[in-house]
Amino acid sequence: MHDLDPRKQRLLRAIVIEYVTGMEPVASDMLVQKYDLGVKSATVRNELAEMSELGYLEQPHTSAGRIPSDSGYRFYVDKLIVEKAINLGQQKALKDASEDTEALQDLLRDTIKVLSRATNQLGVATTTKDSSITVRTALVSAMSPTQALLVVALSNGHIENRLIECPKNLTLEDLGATNESLRLHVVGKDLKSLTKSKPVAAENPVRDKLLALVWVQLRTIAKLLTRGKLITEGEEFLFSKPEFQRDAGALAELFRQLDETDVLYDAVSPKAEVVTIGKENRSEQLHRFSVVRKGYYIGGQEVGVVAIVGPTRMDYDGSIPLVNFTADALSRSLTRFFG
Repeated sequence: MHDLDPRKQRLLRAIVIEYVTGMEPVASDMLVQKYDLGVKSATVRNELAEMSELGYLEQPHTSAGRIPSDSGYRFYVDKLIVEKAINLGQQKALKDASEDTEALQDLLRDTIKVLSRATNQLGVATTTKDSSITVRTALVSAMSPTQALLVVALSNGHIENRLIECPKNLTLEDLGATNESLRLHVVGKDLKSLTKSKPVAAENPVRDKLLALVWVQLRTIAKLLTRGKLITEGEEFLFSKPEFQRDAGALAELFRQLDETDVLYDAVSPKAEVVTIGKENRSEQLHRFSVVRKGYYIGGQEVGVVAIVGPTRMDYDGSIPLVNFTADALSRSLTRFFG
C-alpha cells in the first residue's frame, strides 16, 4: 500500500464520507466548494488522477467523479477513520439486549437485531462448539482392495466413520504404518488443533497418498464438530441499499446460497483483521461486501463472533465502534452469568 501525503489523505477522507452519504461519484468541483483545500479544481483533478493510478480511487464513467476502491476503503479504515461516539440510546438498547440470558441463541438474536438496526446492515452472530474434545482413537481398516474405513472415537463418546478410496498398490504394512502415524500425531489431540493439522510425510508415495486422504477426512470431521450456529438479522436493510435495489433477485439468490453453505459462517469467523473489504473476503460471493467483526468471550475463552455485513460503501466510523461495543457487552454479560 502506497502512502499518501496529507492533501491526498484529506481528499480520500472527503470522498469516502461523501460517497458513503450520497452514493454519487464525487467531483473535484464539489470538493473545492465544500472543503477548505486551499487549491483550485485543476489541482484537485490532478491529485485524484494520481490517487486513481495508485489504486485508491475508481472512476465509474469517463465523465463521472471518483469513488473509493477497496484499497481506498482499506487505507481509510487503517489510517483515517475517526470513530463516532455511540449515543446513550444505542448503548442502552445494546446493553439491555445482551443481558437477557434465558437462552444463548435468543440472547444473540435479540442483540444482533439491535445491532442491525443501529447500523442499518445485516447483523450476524456465530457460536462455537466445544473444540476441546480430544481424539481417543483413530484407526484405518481395509474394507476391500479399493476401500478403507476410517473410524474416529472422541473423548465425549462420539464416533465418526468415513470411507476412503485406497491408493493403488496399498499393502497391510502401509495400513499399519498409517495407523501408527495416527497414534502418534492424532490420538490425544483436540479438535481445534486438528482442523489445521497436516500429515507427517512417510517418504513413501503410497503411504503419503493414503495419509493425505485420511487427513482430509480428519479435518472435515473436526470442522464439522467444532462448527457452531449462524444467526442473522436484518436482511431487509441490505435489500434497501441503492447498490442492490436494481439487483434484488441476485441478492435474494445470494442469501439463499449463504444460507445453504458455510460461506457466511467462514467470512465472519475470527480473523486477525477486524474489517475485511470487498475482494479481501475469500469468497467471491462477498466481493461486493465489507465485514466488520469482533469475538465475544466467556472469561478468557472466545465463544463466538458478532459482525455486520454490508456494502463496501459503509459508515465505518460508526459501524466499527458499535460492533466493538456489542461484543464487549456480550462478553461482560456471559462472563458474569457463566464464567
